Amino acid sequence: MAEQERTYATGRRKTAVARVWLAPGSGKFTINKRDDSEYFTRATARMVIRQPLEAISEHENYDVIATVKGGGTAAQAGALRHGITRALMEINPEWRPTLKSAGYVTRDPRKKERKKYGMKGARARFQFSKR
Repeated sequence: MAEQERTYATGRRKTAVARVWLAPGSGKFTINKRDDSEYFTRATARMVIRQPLEAISEHENYDVIATVKGGGTAAQAGALRHGITRALMEINPEWRPTLKSAGYVTRDPRKKERKKYGMKGARARFQFSKR
């Protein structure tokens, strides 16, 4: 496979970052040099990473090679989905409306809020007692 055939994109979710390469192939997913079923043990995560390719009916035409860092497994799956979507839009800009209507183009900006000083958590305070 030639280097020009591969398309690169980056996807993010929470603190997870996915570097994604899309290449013409048979629909194989390789994440951190492991098979997708080996890397993501939950079926939900495997379903999430396949969503963009299934939305445009190209799930058997592209191989996905990715490296994922940070976050938990759910956030990594979300980052991978975002990266695959961006790579698909680079390959064919006409797929953007379909992917956008499915909600895969927008990066989810939600992150964990930091704990504040003098408090138990981000917003939870210590119990108040008058006496």
